[in-house]
Amino acid sequence: MSSTDRLQRITDAVREAGRLGVVELAELTGASEMTIRRDLETLAGQGVLERYRGGARSLLLRGDEPPFALRAQEGLAIKRRIAAEVAELIADGESVVIDSGTTCLEVARVLEHRRLTVLPLSLHAVNALTAAPLLTLLVPGGTPRPGELAMTGPLALASLAALRFDTAVLGCCGLTAADGLTAYDLDDAAVKRAAIASSRRVIAVAESTKLSRTALAFVAPAAALHAVITDESADAAEAEALTAAGVIVRTV
Repeated sequence: MSSTDRLQRITDAVREAGRLGVVELAELTGASEMTIRRDLETLAGQGVLERYRGGARSLLLRGDEPPFALRAQEGLAIKRRIAAEVAELIADGESVVIDSGTTCLEVARVLEHRRLTVLPLSLHAVNALTAAPLLTLLVPGGTPRPGELAMTGPLALASLAALRFDTAVLGCCGLTAADGLTAYDLDDAAVKRAAIASSRRVIAVAESTKLSRTALAFVAPAAALHAVITDESADAAEAEALTAAGVIVRTV
């Protein structure tokens, strides 16, 4: 088991149980107790859990979004395949708004050498594109959310309202045909809605684990999306339901 997979297994197990001991986690992952202690220190530093002597307790509710630093390493190969597929759908010369989130960050990276006009909605993506040689980079206003560095608030909404884009690339916390596109954070949901309103075409990027999941804040119905790019493990019934709603579903 890789270090990234082990950290995710520990995070999920502690969140589900509320608290677990070092011995239990060592048995669960097959790692040594010394390794588990180091992993717990790492996760404590990311705000995922709180250490106590002999174990850890979760700081995440079951409906909470894990920290950006942890999510950025999860399923990285899948996120890069999704990003490459998005790049195939975007033509040179387009104006593109790129949402916050770890998958959208990979989309920004894969577009670095393209001739495009891009407005990233997170400082992570802005930083990834500052040296892009052909790309025209627009920087939105707003207040960055801690950790996520996603731009939110009235200035972010005003930036989106003042522009019109060929394509919006949106991340999501949940997506179903019944409940549509959803997010954990209300301010993030408002920014996503503004991006949709300012764009001719909307592409959602979502690892298969996001399909069939519904988060707290409603963003838009599934019919507002033109395409969804996900991975081959996506639930077949949910993919069919999205297709029936008029959404093009591509798996990579």
